[in-house]
Amino acid sequence: MRILAALLMTALPALADEPPPGLVSAELMPGWITPEGHRMTALRLELEPGWKTYWRSPGDAGVPPRFDWQGSRNLGPVRVLWPRPEVIESGGERTLGYHDRLILPIEITPTQPGQPVAPRVVVDFGLCLDICVPAQVRLTAPPPGDAPDPLIEAALARQPRASDRQPECRVQPIKDGMQVTATLPSEESALAEDVAMELAGKDIWVSAPETSAEGARVVAQADFVAASGKPFPLDPAALRLTLIGPEDAVEFRGCRPES
Repeated sequence: MRILAALLMTALPALADEPPPGLVSAELMPGWITPEGHRMTALRLELEPGWKTYWRSPGDAGVPPRFDWQGSRNLGPVRVLWPRPEVIESGGERTLGYHDRLILPIEITPTQPGQPVAPRVVVDFGLCLDICVPAQVRLTAPPPGDAPDPLIEAALARQPRASDRQPECRVQPIKDGMQVTATLPSEESALAEDVAMELAGKDIWVSAPETSAEGARVVAQADFVAASGKPFPLDPAALRLTLIGPEDAVEFRGCRPES
């Protein structure tokens, strides 16, 4: 699965006028200007019935979206604000993503405050039915609207909530990278239908975590594999763990060494 994921991430199609299989339409929504002067927009993907696309940390076989904002004007820092994903069973694999439709809010800080932001983006992403295919679209946002968009606001409301607690972690080298074992707080463990583990700011492949119970606490273990295929320095403060349930999700930033 590690090889399959790597191949899918590199085998991207050329830009095309016709939507790829499974995609009905794609757009950057008009959005609005926030009170802070930021441009709020959203990537909207409408999929054929039954088709799915992936979350930012999809698991073993998924392809996380990648964004290229070259060609935009007055574009500063970009924040992609991910709604809670679904747990998807497909072809014997368990991944995290969205079916039928994705509205993915995006907040852009202008480099020149008070001046218009003109977002343009090329998005590489995966689409799945019985098999998974890579897709690519080029999008330009229209001018912003005068008021917040209820569809984007609803997607913002589905973001995982942040926890002020930290899991306990054990980090150790393995043959081709690092392995993290996280013991999650009991207060949130009952929520878990699935767990995602990520490393902020790094292009690292992460396996779908294996989970078990330790009393009232969930224990999640995942492998982190860099392009070098060797162990590497892994900062526990850069870890991000997300507990995902059918109606809720909670996110943890960083972890502390096991006591």
